[in-house]
Amino acid sequence: VQLVESGGGAVQAGRSLKLSCETSIYIFRACTMGWYRQSPLKEREAVSILRPDGTPWYADSVKGHFAISQDNSKNSIYLEIVSLRNEDTGVYYCAADCPDGMKYWGQGTQVTVSA
Repeated sequence: VQLVESGGGAVQAGRSLKLSCETSIYIFRACTMGWYRQSPLKEREAVSILRPDGTPWYADSVKGHFAISQDNSKNSIYLEIVSLRNEDTGVYYCAADCPDGMKYWGQGTQVTVSA
């Protein structure tokens, strides 16, 4: 199972960034997809999930600041982060929760926000 993230990098505070995650058509259609973040010295946490009905869930800390979306034609989900803040620094992982009980992870993409 492959989930391939891209779009991370070193970005100035206040700018925006869009992360991408591409996977197989099976994973994209069958599994619940979402984004997680591991900030320095913190545990990995869910930041945004696309529910099976297509509606988004956001952690309270990122509401109004992150936007999750999908492109069915590309088997991809995206995470747009607007007005980047220092606390957005971390490794962002794409994940798929699947009906077989397995959870699959991408390799992660680093986002570093500088002043």
